[in-house]
Amino acid sequence: MHTSRLPLQLAIVLLLLATLTACTAPAAPPPSTVAPTAAPAVAAATNAGPTTMTDALGRAVTFQRPPQRIALVGRALFMVADAAYLFPEAGARITAIGSTSQMQRDFIPLVDAGYGAKTQLGPEAGPEQIAAVQPDAVILKSSNAEKLGKPLETLGIPVVYVDFETPEQYQRDLQVLGQVFGNTARGQELAAYFRSHAEKVASAVAGLKDEQKPRVLLMYYTDRDGAVAFNVPPLAWMQTLLVEMAGGRPVWRDAQIGAGWTKVGLEQIAAWDPDQICVVTYTAKVAEVVTKLKADPQWQLLRAVKAGRLYAFPGDFYSWDQPDTRWTLGLTWLAGKIHPDRFPDLDMGQEARRFYRELYGLDDAAYDQHVQPILFGDLP
Repeated sequence: MHTSRLPLQLAIVLLLLATLTACTAPAAPPPSTVAPTAAPAVAAATNAGPTTMTDALGRAVTFQRPPQRIALVGRALFMVADAAYLFPEAGARITAIGSTSQMQRDFIPLVDAGYGAKTQLGPEAGPEQIAAVQPDAVILKSSNAEKLGKPLETLGIPVVYVDFETPEQYQRDLQVLGQVFGNTARGQELAAYFRSHAEKVASAVAGLKDEQKPRVLLMYYTDRDGAVAFNVPPLAWMQTLLVEMAGGRPVWRDAQIGAGWTKVGLEQIAAWDPDQICVVTYTAKVAEVVTKLKADPQWQLLRAVKAGRLYAFPGDFYSWDQPDTRWTLGLTWLAGKIHPDRFPDLDMGQEARRFYRELYGLDDAAYDQHVQPILFGDLP
């Protein structure tokens, strides 16, 4: 885009930004009154000087010191934002942010007292709007590289790409964020947290033979424009991985699956006739959907419905099946449903309470006020 077509003030901003690279030291921000995120106390920043990191696209990105003005933007932003706010520096360093809501709920304002003072960027914010807030760094999911990342890089604005789509990527990307925020100790601590929770479930379901693993259908229900559809995820997506990690066999593994959610009909679901069905929704109320399906004579013929194993996948601000920080809650819940004998004392209410306390520093009073009332799904 030619700056001659832009408003004069914005053209000047872009011209100045074009002289920057990721290797230059960012200008010090003005004094801030933004309160830090309510995260638990962690080790102080360990790398205040120059640091080079390798991001999700394998690019080496160097900062002379941790960036002080960070922009979080792009599609599926809540997954990245929830990970970023695991770091105590996030509240003060993130100065511009896109839309982080889903299901008409938004978690970030709960853990950032200064959220209202940040520049709010719309879900379709382009490179010019992002550049205008003069960020020292922009954090993007790699899926946004073509549309947003490359134009920003062309302007000389440092971009750090993350994925946060699989448990393995969580290990890498959390440590990348630790370098961005200058707190590598916290990044390593968080990577260990998610790894240990996955290992705990893996240990509980270890030794199962294939015939001991129930055949599970995890399906995404939509009723957009009044048209009901059932969808299954790609094999590499978090939803499929959760079923496998929890000791189940995804019934759609041998189906022809596309790059995104793939629509399947009731005839195919009946042919699979899974032992268990878990329903996910991102707009409709999942409990109401499950109640409706249980009352449907055609669904009543399915093995899972007959056995009382048609479940509403739980969540709070966001559904726990997604590659958001809450995936460990989704994994633990799912493993408990698939193999209840191996998780006899599982209390998901306490698991969720512990999750918010350990990762986001919410005490019992805050949890009871803000999280407990919005829990949904088949929780014991």
